[in-house]
Amino acid sequence: MSVSMPQKRYYRQRAHSNPMADHTFQYPVCPEEMDWSKLYPEYFRPLDGSGSPEKQKAQVEFADIGCGYGGLLVQLSKLFPEQLILGLEIRVKVSDYVQDRIRSLRAAEPGSYQNIACLRSNAMKYLPNFFTKGQLPYLKYTFIVARLTSDYNTVIFIVITTLLILLSKMFFLFPDPHFKKTKHKWRIISPTLLAEYAYTLRVGTDCTFSSNVEPELECCALLGVSKCLERPEKCMWGFGHGEDGRGQRPVMGLVYTNTDVEEVHDWIVKHFSDHPLFSRVSDEELADDIIISHLGTCTEEGKKVQRNGGKNFLAVFRRVEDPQT
Repeated sequence: MSVSMPQKRYYRQRAHSNPMADHTFQYPVCPEEMDWSKLYPEYFRPLDGSGSPEKQKAQVEFADIGCGYGGLLVQLSKLFPEQLILGLEIRVKVSDYVQDRIRSLRAAEPGSYQNIACLRSNAMKYLPNFFTKGQLPYLKYTFIVARLTSDYNTVIFIVITTLLILLSKMFFLFPDPHFKKTKHKWRIISPTLLAEYAYTLRVGTDCTFSSNVEPELECCALLGVSKCLERPEKCMWGFGHGEDGRGQRPVMGLVYTNTDVEEVHDWIVKHFSDHPLFSRVSDEELADDIIISHLGTCTEEGKKVQRNGGKNFLAVFRRVEDPQT
């Protein structure tokens, strides 16, 4: 059965929306009150305890702030099929389009695109209502795995301790420039808002894998990650190993920004660079990042910039420890 995709001409709306206006939004009082089952039915059980999702203990890890028509969400769904990705969009008709698009994609390809969703909300006001603090201690888990040796006489125990934190990536692609100086307070990047983004992002830390068995053992599958130890240099969770079966790699929260307005790019870089909880990621470190090549081409704004021969100004920042703690 063929599935028709929604057409943008039926969802047109003004390009900009006043984030300071009193829109009507539905949002939870606290993150624990959020019913994610409506957005990710295959991953979450409803708050009333009914139903039985196929996958459990999932968390939203990527957030696309101002997701527009959902181009990045669709791209990331295929790139990161095991991570839950949420788009936040303030405009009514645009968010309706993305939600209808996701429903159509799920119907056209059963089993796919279950890891993406769109929510109409104002990230400048309600982000902490959806996401918990990035370094809460109860999100630290220790996994103990037992495995029999080949002669079935010896039990080998593997202990994995890691920090599973809510958000690992945030995206701000082609944000509203708000050129007038009197409207700079409307910009999505500001010192106050950066503090909120830092609140939800995981802090760059080290995860350690320790084992006395062959490093090819794919015990990371317990975390929903496969082949991590086979290719540790690509492991987004931070697991790696050296010759002795031990290793450390940084796990960090990243913020991706992209704009075609150089003045807005300078504004973004200045505010992130001045903030003590963020530092800029160098171009060398981004060379192997598979997301970078998609940031300027997957969204409607990005395609328009390409058609008009415009430039993309990209900057990526990592969440760092508070220097005062």
